[in-house]
Amino acid sequence: MSAATSRAGRPGFVWVAPALAFFALFALVPMVVVVFLSFTAYDGLNPPQWVGLDNWARLGADPLFAESLWLSFGLTAASWVLQTAVALPLGVWLARRGRTRAILAAIFFVPLLMSSAAIAVLWGTLLDPNFGLAGVLGPLVGIADGNVIGNSRFAFAAVVLVIGWQYMPFHTLLYQAAARAIPVQLYDAARVDGAGRWRTFVSITVPQLRDTIITSGVLIVVGSMTTFEVVLILTEGGPGTATRILPLHMYLTGFRSFDMGYASALAVVLLVLGTALSLLIARVTGYRKMASQREGL
Repeated sequence: MSAATSRAGRPGFVWVAPALAFFALFALVPMVVVVFLSFTAYDGLNPPQWVGLDNWARLGADPLFAESLWLSFGLTAASWVLQTAVALPLGVWLARRGRTRAILAAIFFVPLLMSSAAIAVLWGTLLDPNFGLAGVLGPLVGIADGNVIGNSRFAFAAVVLVIGWQYMPFHTLLYQAAARAIPVQLYDAARVDGAGRWRTFVSITVPQLRDTIITSGVLIVVGSMTTFEVVLILTEGGPGTATRILPLHMYLTGFRSFDMGYASALAVVLLVLGTALSLLIARVTGYRKMASQREGL
């Protein structure tokens, strides 16, 4: 019996057929439809009208596209720095055994149980200048009226912090699981050599978590390039266009302005950028050459 045939005598592709069908139906088909619509004028009600490259030509003349693109890049970079800087050491700390750590871990992971809409509503209330905490804490950071999300200087930072608060527990969980898989023999040897906590963290923990850091980074990049629910509910892209990231620009163009054709072109740009950034990370970091780091143990 060949390797492609299962023990039950069925070809291997039979077992993967449902997954392939699901992927084709909910991923490939929508991609093809969006690419087609990007070459049409479509308002969501009347039949699409072929316009060729008109929608793509509009990208270069749309100032909101350039601004939203840079905001998306800024959100991606800021999210990666913030979430990695917090989740990595926190996950390593929670990987150790202890009742206090277990209790705190349960508290830290609460945002994982909440939807994006609930998180946006929660933080919208907390950042309300009239009856939220922002009215009290705002003056301490230089916002006299406490209107954080209504200030063009602080609204983007607030969005980064809210999105980070939402997703940091997930990445903390990744680092916690990976840190627990590090062989204790490495730490025992480090203690014998007289290495302190910082040296142990830098020389043992971080290198052993390399693959997890890459995986987490890819998820952060793709997630940051496509997220928009929190921004939509929290700021609606404002004040002005200070938080109008590319996914939100696509949504508002398609479902507020009923310009589905141009919105589809923006969606294709998002798809290409997300894929390109993921492949770039895999290429630069050697993600595809991942191998066990536990040889000799």
